[in-house]
Amino acid sequence: MWNRNVETFLGCDNTYEESHIVLVGAPFDSTTSYRPGTRFAARTMRAESYGLETYSPYQELDREDARVFDGGDLELPFGDTERALAMIGERAETILHSGKLPFLIGGEHLVSLPAIEAAAKWYPDLSIIHFDAHTDLRVEYLGNKLSHATVIRRAWDLLGDGRIHQFGIRSGERAEWQWARAGHTDLHPFTFAGLSDVIAGLHGRPVYLPRYGNAGGRWCHVHRTDEGSTLRCAWMQGCRMRHGGAIAAA
Repeated sequence: MWNRNVETFLGCDNTYEESHIVLVGAPFDSTTSYRPGTRFAARTMRAESYGLETYSPYQELDREDARVFDGGDLELPFGDTERALAMIGERAETILHSGKLPFLIGGEHLVSLPAIEAAAKWYPDLSIIHFDAHTDLRVEYLGNKLSHATVIRRAWDLLGDGRIHQFGIRSGERAEWQWARAGHTDLHPFTFAGLSDVIAGLHGRPVYLPRYGNAGGRWCHVHRTDEGSTLRCAWMQGCRMRHGGAIAAA
């Protein structure tokens, strides 16, 4: 039996058995190239969440209606990237095998990769909607193919062309932009223009949502755009989700 974390994220008080969504912290930031510390994000977010309310009058949704289980943080080996990623992937597979949806709090961008891989095995028609300031499409960074700067390129290795949609991108190497604009990803730089059309086109299909902030902390989960309970959980991503599959930046 998987017990709840001692300190849960606000409104994530359901048991594992009754929940549709499982929140897990992935405290790993070993490939961070600017300022480390995102491994502390999950515990900080839990503590700070109690200054919020569960109800959003903007969306007329309440977090407590989403049935989320907070399973605490994984104990990851900071110096072993491959082992840490394997542990994240194993946990994501366990959650998916239980018929639930994984919702991760990083950690750096790279922690998305094993969860995406696990989700792609479970949902072969998986797509990604990627919110970020950076492309994350490098082939390698400082000689390392497993890096925060390569995570979406590694996701492309799994999914291929036409299944990764990127929004808000404002930075990256010229080679990354040229590669994306050659049609390998659906790149929407600088703004969220076209987001509603992408969501409409993905209606009823499984979608993984990596959302990366400037500090590198990120939350993501898999959802089907026609399932109301999982749409409610996406509010925690900083996204406004409407029934019927529409999405807009909050």
